[in-house]
Formats: sequence, structure tokens, C-alpha cells
Amino acid sequence: MSTPAPRPPHRPARPRKPRDEPGVERGYGRFPRGLALRLFVYVVAGHLLAGFLFLLFEVGGGE
Repeated sequence: MSTPAPRPPHRPARPRKPRDEPGVERGYGRFPRGLALRLFVYVVAGHLLAGFLFLLFEVGGGE
């Protein structure tokens, strides 16, 4: 029989940073994080779609 390995000393857990409440401003008039991220993704995706459609019309535009 072998003896179990010694355990490391117990460290107290760090207090967690409180999360933002959904839909609540983050202070100083900033948007909630989820809304800002979603808005950024929609703007990027919208520009990519518009660029693709522009490219289609340029390539398929006859003359």
C-alpha cells in the first residue's frame, strides 16, 4: 500500500467580478456588451453582402 500524495495548500477562491445585467447600461452611456457585439457583426456582414452583390453586378453587367 502506498500513501496518497500530499495535497497542495488550500487557496481561498478569488471573488468573482459581477457580470453585467442583461439590458442594463454599463455606465457612462455605453451600450450593453451583447448589443455592441451584435451590431458590429451585423454591420460587417451587411457590408460583405453588399460587396458581393456589387461584384455580381460588375461581373455580370454585359458591355
